[in-house]
Amino acid sequence: MDTNAMLVLKGIYLAPYMQIATVLIGKQRHAGGNMFRHQIDTMGILLDYGYIDSVLLKASVIHDVIEDIPEFSSNKILEIDSESGQVYDLVMEVTKREGELKSDFLKRIIEKGSHRAKVLKCADRISNMISLGFVTDPAFIERYCEETELYIFPIALEVNFDMYQELIHLVISRRQYLEDSGFLCRRIETSKN
Repeated sequence: MDTNAMLVLKGIYLAPYMQIATVLIGKQRHAGGNMFRHQIDTMGILLDYGYIDSVLLKASVIHDVIEDIPEFSSNKILEIDSESGQVYDLVMEVTKREGELKSDFLKRIIEKGSHRAKVLKCADRISNMISLGFVTDPAFIERYCEETELYIFPIALEVNFDMYQELIHLVISRRQYLEDSGFLCRRIETSKN
């Protein structure tokens, strides 16, 4: 990171967004850990890829709050700073709506998502794919890999080729795990019968 990027980051008013994200500390993830850590990990992935857009980073820290904490008041976001409206709008873009199918949610991001929403979704999925290394449910891993190939690859190809390459590597490694564990062989044999 160069000095200019560091100075931009230094000027980002992030602490209130991090405080909001702490409501996710008790929310467990399928892979273990909690949702708060996932928010911070997603922000770290964006930084790793050189993103220093303040709205994007703020949204990354709270991107799952509205979806995962139904009683959360969006006013807490909207009152923070001069960018909070943009942050809220971005969070809503990457929030699955009540009753919305996961496939429709991801198609909505592909077809109508802003550039920021697509970048955030890619960083979110990279974090989720890394966490699959701790998941022991083969059907969940396979479903997640298929979903990543079908919906997230096109988004990543559009917004960041390096993220696309990382996602390919993550899918290959998770599928290798499934193959090594014998799950893919059993699934292929079952589908033939």
